[in-house]
Amino acid sequence: MLSHCGKCLVLIAVISIAVSANAQSSAAAPLPHNYKQLPADLSKAVVDSTMREHPSATGLGKWGYTQALYLYGEYLVYERTHDSRCLTYIKSWADAHVDAQGKVDRQINALDYMLPGNIMLILYHETGEEKYKTAATEIWDRLTTSYPRTRDGGFWHATSRQHQLWLDGTYMALPFMVHYGEAFGRQKYAYDEASKQLLIYASHLNDPTSGLLFHAFDESGQQKWADPVTHHSSTFWARSIGWYGMALIDVLEKMPADHPNRPKLIALVKQLVMAYAKYQDPKTGLWYNVVNKPKQPGNWLETSASSMYVYTISKAVERGYVSKVYEKVACKGYGGVLIELSVDNNGSMDIANICIGTNVGDLQFYLDRPRKTNDEHGLGSFLIMNEQMRKAPCVIKMRTEAAKRK
Repeated sequence: MLSHCGKCLVLIAVISIAVSANAQSSAAAPLPHNYKQLPADLSKAVVDSTMREHPSATGLGKWGYTQALYLYGEYLVYERTHDSRCLTYIKSWADAHVDAQGKVDRQINALDYMLPGNIMLILYHETGEEKYKTAATEIWDRLTTSYPRTRDGGFWHATSRQHQLWLDGTYMALPFMVHYGEAFGRQKYAYDEASKQLLIYASHLNDPTSGLLFHAFDESGQQKWADPVTHHSSTFWARSIGWYGMALIDVLEKMPADHPNRPKLIALVKQLVMAYAKYQDPKTGLWYNVVNKPKQPGNWLETSASSMYVYTISKAVERGYVSKVYEKVACKGYGGVLIELSVDNNGSMDIANICIGTNVGDLQFYLDRPRKTNDEHGLGSFLIMNEQMRKAPCVIKMRTEAAKRK
């Protein structure tokens, strides 16, 4: 492969005609059959339901990425609604894991434990309490000074996953890195390093044939899932690719227009958006857990990755990284995700068909992953997607049409 995804532009030229045709044929999402039964404010309903399920935020669990993903989604709802209960809930979870001196109650020995740094930055911004800055700085220092890397500088997924790069890790660490840099005057280092990491990961995991990325890479080649030549895994697992797409979008958000790596990251966004369109299920608008094998026995449509893809596509259209024709793909995907929503007898919102936390394995391993309802992977990614899509013309039209029917 060409250095740092040099083949991305070649790939775009090769598949753009076919994918563009597919995107143009994807009609904007019709009103889902269950829409009349769903609350008007879906994000608020998910947050209210989760807080009823876990009246104490500590019920979400220990310091970890799934909890932080959900709480970040809840914060986006807070920013729009100014519902003080949301901020109180987020703060109560943080305070259970960060002491008065700002010490985190978990060793930062994996990229997964860096995603909560976003919550620390949010709370420092909202409250001014120094302990949250201290906690965020502990994560920043670990990431930028002593955290282990591959020979070419890529962050290991964890100290227990030696020499391994997982796509998941890009979202765990890199948006936090740029958010911290923006907050505390370290922008140049943050954007240089975050973009370098995204390109290193792509150099090992990008597949120029499909436009997708493999889940993981083992520099040592010792893992049983590692290809003997390329050392990457063999399967296109949906959520791992979703993590990477969101990381690209979030790193680009405030990246200086003249940064030399910006065009390379945008090329990767274009590649992914076209691949998302190419592999979108034409019937439901969703994506399969193993993205490129829709006819594989045992494969199934997965909600959290579909939400991530919709977010990435919509944001890419909004920022002008890709043509507006892909807005139709996002709208169709959004409608598909809504079909996975339901309201139970107690009035709580449920989100179904969410893949639980996942290691690296072979094809059958991913096909056999358990599905869960209301797993935080799905709750968080839904909130992030829904807050983005609320302003999309197709969703505004959907809400208007639904209001007329009620």
